[in-house]
Amino acid sequence: MSKLVEGQVTNHVQVLRLSRPEKKNAINAEMYRALSDALEHGDASDDVRVHVIVGSEGTFSAGNDLTDFLKTDENRDDAMAEVLRFIHLLPHIRKPLLAAVDGLAVGIGTTLLFHCDLVFASDRATFSTPFVDLGLVPEAGSSLLGPLQLGYARAFELLVLGKPFSSERMREAGLINAVVPPDELEQAALAAAAGLAAKPPHALAISRRLLRGNPTTVQNRIREEAEHFAERLKAPETVEALTTFTQKRPPNFLK
Repeated sequence: MSKLVEGQVTNHVQVLRLSRPEKKNAINAEMYRALSDALEHGDASDDVRVHVIVGSEGTFSAGNDLTDFLKTDENRDDAMAEVLRFIHLLPHIRKPLLAAVDGLAVGIGTTLLFHCDLVFASDRATFSTPFVDLGLVPEAGSSLLGPLQLGYARAFELLVLGKPFSSERMREAGLINAVVPPDELEQAALAAAAGLAAKPPHALAISRRLLRGNPTTVQNRIREEAEHFAERLKAPETVEALTTFTQKRPPNFLK
């Protein structure tokens, strides 16, 4: 386990805490690797019945660490391999996956929630997916799951227009189960996780599988998104968008 992702199993509940507050929990290759390892191990362990992902210090995640995408081709490909491993894993998780979202939830910080079974958010949480603004495309199956869960109009507003959603708007849209004060957030998520962990584990896993359906359709969309994403990373407008983001200057897409 990485020091940037703290993991603990208590009473059959695995809690994975993103712990990179100085970078607003932006997820880098090391963190993706730790998350994938923990989820795979937990799914295979009889000691884990439920996974819970939480943030730290008032932030869930600022999304991908964009510096990974500005590295040399070899290092960038290594980082992308860890990203792809994680997002390809999401539709194949067998045990319930919960999230407790406080503060920023940007990019993958929002799209991974489409793979969660219960999501709790604080009343100060905000959700945004600025993929197109960065010259990129939606990922983690969100182009399929977004319209299915939110409806097309709201999914387009979130994933293409890039408009931030409040926690209450997300609750109304159906992605969030409950909005609670920040100091009650983890307690609410862990109480729900404990309730799930107390249920017959095999019936729990089968029921989740029946509700979520065959993961192949989602897997195929993730693969299609990833192909476009990889192509876009090398596109001039994407390089310009990512560079201007880090340099904090207006982009020039006409040059």
